[in-house]
Amino acid sequence: MPKIKFETDYQEGCHPRILERLVSTNMEQTSGYGYDPHTEHARELIRATIGRPNAGVYFMAGGTQTNATVIKHFLKPYEGVISVSSGHINVHESGAIESTGHKVIALPGINGLLDAGELRQYLAAFYDDPTYEHMAIPGMVYVSYSSELGTLYTKQGLSDIKSVCSEYGLKLFIDGARLGAGLTSETSDMTIKDIAGLCDAFYIGGTKTGALLGEAVVFPEPERQDLRHFTTLIKQQGGLLAKGRLLGIQFEALFEDGLYFENARHANSQAMKIRQAFIEAGVEFLIDSPTNQQFPILTREQNEALSEKFSYETWQPMDDGRTAVRFCTSWATSDENISALIEAIHQL
Repeated sequence: MPKIKFETDYQEGCHPRILERLVSTNMEQTSGYGYDPHTEHARELIRATIGRPNAGVYFMAGGTQTNATVIKHFLKPYEGVISVSSGHINVHESGAIESTGHKVIALPGINGLLDAGELRQYLAAFYDDPTYEHMAIPGMVYVSYSSELGTLYTKQGLSDIKSVCSEYGLKLFIDGARLGAGLTSETSDMTIKDIAGLCDAFYIGGTKTGALLGEAVVFPEPERQDLRHFTTLIKQQGGLLAKGRLLGIQFEALFEDGLYFENARHANSQAMKIRQAFIEAGVEFLIDSPTNQQFPILTREQNEALSEKFSYETWQPMDDGRTAVRFCTSWATSDENISALIEAIHQL
């Protein structure tokens, strides 16, 4: 009997409505590289959703590729990018940023989040050092919404970070691999329009929100960016799909009737059921996550019992011998699988 999987939010293929759209358009003949009606319509839908009619919107295949390309676009050869130490570009992207010649400058985080005060303190100390020209110059700040730990910035918290960036002339880039989960969390005080107003660039993650693959990079104010050759950079990084419409069609389906947010809301809702079951069982959590990633701390016996029927990610060992693990839900997480897990949790 195969185990029920809660390892990630991209274990299934794609939402049936997206698959149906891909099948129904399969024999169309269109121009390549995203110069097709579906991709342009997807751009217009995203622009309307974020309230930025002139936004630059570009489609790429995956998150690591997207992060590396956007960061390379923003940075001069001698500059680095600031991230919390737990940031995805620092721990889970195989040195992709460093491979482009840019240093990831890791700062301590608070529950996976960058603190504006910590950022300002670092920058002040950096420029107070008379030898700073011998170091990688901080050129931008990278944050994730939601974070690697499923936590969320408040609107004020992100505004404070943006203020520090403006003060020091840094670009602010938001990794939105799980943007949908963040925005549809019941604790979020932000909208996608707020996100667009608080950064120089962000991306809308499709891979983890019901698409087969794909991320939509958004530059809310393209007039403030030199985007003349951004497509060329995407091509150079190996990210320009010849059959670009395959990305456009998926985002067209995700944004024409709210499917993107519907998918994310479902994942969060299922995660909250898991969270409540662990609370009722008296299990502690590594972090208070309001999104589709949950991090219970299990004893060896509890871990062994649950791992017989379920697969999930081991996150980190604890000093007392217990282990923090991660359960992740998706647009496709069924009520049946949730019920099976809850029953097992109640038997711990």
